[in-house]
Amino acid sequence: QVQLVESGGGLVQAGGSLRLSCAASGRSFRTYTMGWFRQAPGQEREFVATITWNGGSTYYADSVKGRFTISRDNDKNTVALQMDSLKPEDTAVYYCAAARTYFTRVRADEYADWGQGTQVTISS
Repeated sequence: QVQLVESGGGLVQAGGSLRLSCAASGRSFRTYTMGWFRQAPGQEREFVATITWNGGSTYYADSVKGRFTISRDNDKNTVALQMDSLKPEDTAVYYCAAARTYFTRVRADEYADWGQGTQVTISS
């Protein structure tokens, strides 16, 4: 089990950038696949991006492909989501999650540990 704490959310104008960070506790962080999900008001939680334990494989939702980049630093127990060319429809609470697997995962129910979320608001 890992404890996850997100940071970096905020309010930016459309076209701008934000960098989210997720700090993980626990010595086994490097064995987890990590993911980012988001949830807008009145909508289901949706997959955004995932990265395998060594950063060797990543996968993105079509809606963010080419604009968002997921990365991790296993020495610092962190995973980041660089978000560029932001759009109003990117507005949501963003969650960091950990899955005990060596492969990419896109379903929320495949992730056992979750952070508390950080709000991202994009103004038009």
